[in-house]
Amino acid sequence: MAFIDYYKILGIDKTASEKDIKNAYRKLARKHHPDLNPNDAEANKKFQQLNEANEVLSDPEKRKKYDKYGENWQHGEAYEAQTRQQQSSRQGGFGGGHGQGFESFEGFGGGDDFSDFFQSMFGGAGGGRTRGQAKYRGQDFNAELRLSFREASETHKQTLTVNGKQIRITIPAGVENGQTIKIAGHGGPGTNGGPSGDLFITFSIADDPQFKRLGSDLYVSVKLDLYTAVLGGEITVDTLTGKVKLKVSAGTQTGTKVKLKGKGFPVYKKHDAFGDLYLTYDIKLPTDLTDRQKELFTELAESEKVKGER
Repeated sequence: MAFIDYYKILGIDKTASEKDIKNAYRKLARKHHPDLNPNDAEANKKFQQLNEANEVLSDPEKRKKYDKYGENWQHGEAYEAQTRQQQSSRQGGFGGGHGQGFESFEGFGGGDDFSDFFQSMFGGAGGGRTRGQAKYRGQDFNAELRLSFREASETHKQTLTVNGKQIRITIPAGVENGQTIKIAGHGGPGTNGGPSGDLFITFSIADDPQFKRLGSDLYVSVKLDLYTAVLGGEITVDTLTGKVKLKVSAGTQTGTKVKLKGKGFPVYKKHDAFGDLYLTYDIKLPTDLTDRQKELFTELAESEKVKGER
């Protein structure tokens, strides 16, 4: 398989900062996301490459290894350990250091020399060795999954395409924006029979135009007409699961808060557990009054004035 230059994939140079890497990944991941490019094999391939590049370059330790060892970055340390071991063996038991030992990685000049030696040492195309090959865990993948506010409130299944394969996952109700979950064994394949890596999915949840979410609690502003606020009455309000009727006390002030217990967002991985819904009343003053209505308000104002002078 041809070597993939992670820096080139993200369109950045080797001096890029962590912020540069993050911004480049987000921009390109949105552009090539499978949801926006259905049935586009090339976009899907590009998206997987972006995830792979971001997974390595966004991790300082992995990036350091990648910069040093290139495509064989996952096995570079094992290579050096094996080299030291063979040098020690040759010096101690085969001629006291006069036998032919292996130089450090830098001594090979990098590139193809290292790749060829790696294959002969650990197996692979042209290596010809099957015994004693070290097993290495596959690479972890990172992906972003966008959900609507309503999708995040319901347990549901989604089919994702990861590294050219489709997997079906169950998303529990109550996931939060920025939350990451692990799907074990769905990362890159292992080497020499080693285990596969894992897939880490980070959720990006859109805001709702009506409800504001804080954890499992929801907050909403409710318009209340002046007459109901003054005289009291009954109103109908929206909740996440439907409409409910509420009684409003006479003399309700603007800014009054009401809590509806258990009418908030589902609690993550807690069956039948919900947060609360907090309503804040915003009293709406009447406009375009008729002459008669103005007279009545004038009479009311006068009566209040007289009342205050007593």
